[in-house]
Amino acid sequence: MVFVLVALVVLALLASVHRYVWRRFVGDTTAPGSTLRKVGTVAAFVLPLLSLGAMTSGRIGAPFWLQQVLAWPGFLWLACLMYLTLALLVGEVVRPLLTRVLARRDAAAAARATAGTGTSGTAVDGTLAATTSGTRPRTEELVPAGRSCPSTSADPAPATAPAAEPEPEAEAVRDTEQAAPAAPAAPAAQAETEPAEADPAAPAPATAPGLAHPSRRLFVSRVVGGAAAAAGLATVGYGTANVLRGPSVKRVTVPLAKLPRAAHGFRIAVVSDIHIGPILGRAHTRRIVDTINSTSPDLVAVVGDLVDGSVADLGSAAEPLAGLRARHGSFFVTGNHEYFSGAEQWVNHVRELGLIPLENARVEMGGFDLAGVNDIAGETEGQGPDFVRALGDRDRGRAAVLLAHQPVVIHDAVEHGVDLQLSGHTHGGQLWPGNYLAELANPTVAGLEQYGDTQLFVSRGAGAWGPPVRVGAPADITVVELASRQA
Repeated sequence: MVFVLVALVVLALLASVHRYVWRRFVGDTTAPGSTLRKVGTVAAFVLPLLSLGAMTSGRIGAPFWLQQVLAWPGFLWLACLMYLTLALLVGEVVRPLLTRVLARRDAAAAARATAGTGTSGTAVDGTLAATTSGTRPRTEELVPAGRSCPSTSADPAPATAPAAEPEPEAEAVRDTEQAAPAAPAAPAAQAETEPAEADPAAPAPATAPGLAHPSRRLFVSRVVGGAAAAAGLATVGYGTANVLRGPSVKRVTVPLAKLPRAAHGFRIAVVSDIHIGPILGRAHTRRIVDTINSTSPDLVAVVGDLVDGSVADLGSAAEPLAGLRARHGSFFVTGNHEYFSGAEQWVNHVRELGLIPLENARVEMGGFDLAGVNDIAGETEGQGPDFVRALGDRDRGRAAVLLAHQPVVIHDAVEHGVDLQLSGHTHGGQLWPGNYLAELANPTVAGLEQYGDTQLFVSRGAGAWGPPVRVGAPADITVVELASRQA
């Protein structure tokens, strides 16, 4: 029942996120009924279905070829969805700021255009009103053609001179003559303003009716959406390249108080979370083997999550592991994904490839004990970690190095006097900001830390689970060099 509720919550969350992404990338930027909107809507339904298929096809036993077909687009879309959503959330902060800036710019442009051209109107009495720039209208535009303006005569009449009483017929004629030129006054004023309005350098208001360019809101949606798409897809592309070019080599020196001088400088190549599967196959395994061999280690430790699939589907992809070269051999412990893929069959297969499985077991090396425990996920099959069996009867005067897939067993390691635990599982978060979530479930996400008298080293892993993408957590193979404090 709990599983069903969790599944429903996850599906509801995915549906909500996809709806939000569709709205911002498609609904807000395309016209109803347009080809782009139709394509975007179809993608909003098809892509999540591919992702669900990629996540479930292996668990339900789908043919391996189908798993491969679904894996690349399905898992890559999950990474794209994550970073597109993060970019859009940043865009929500930028959107109102950009809208405000554009509104102020348009208002300022409109004000400059108005101040430069001026506006005019006709007074109630039929005369032309003053322009907004304060310029008085020219008298030629107010006086009918053929009449002289009293204000321009050489000897103007005094303002106090009484006006002669016009005859009714003469007054009517004068009114007709004065009314005739009043009509052209507006076109004359309009002719003065038309050149400024037609000037292409003067920006037109964004909200002016009849303009062909998009509205300000549409413009902002397209700018923010385009920037978010570019940022999200570029991040996924960068993270995919990180995985496909293979892990880099890191080196760390770990001093152990009980390590004898003869074992000083002993080098262990630690590799975890290879995740051979529908995406990362034989070529991926070969890159890792070549990288490990280039370090010339004394011992190789494969600390779980080797595969994502059955031996029948991935046995050949794991075969390059037979080429591992180390003076004291290569050792393997199970991770949680082995128990999703048939742990017993994989333990037998890696043994055939020359690796030594440590199933709650211990071997004595020159100067220290090397122990390994099964992953916690094996408890469902009665094959979980057994620290008593692996470490209970050992000589605690010797240094002990423990291989355990998950860092959370560090407290058991401290209790049993382990000097150094080598783990993986976290992927270093794999996809930023996933590292913050990983910190909630693991004592250490990556690197070396001290717990009591026990040191814990956690590898970021050499592969990737789900999306073949790593952001902020590059894949690595770490050469751990043991140092004797007696040296």
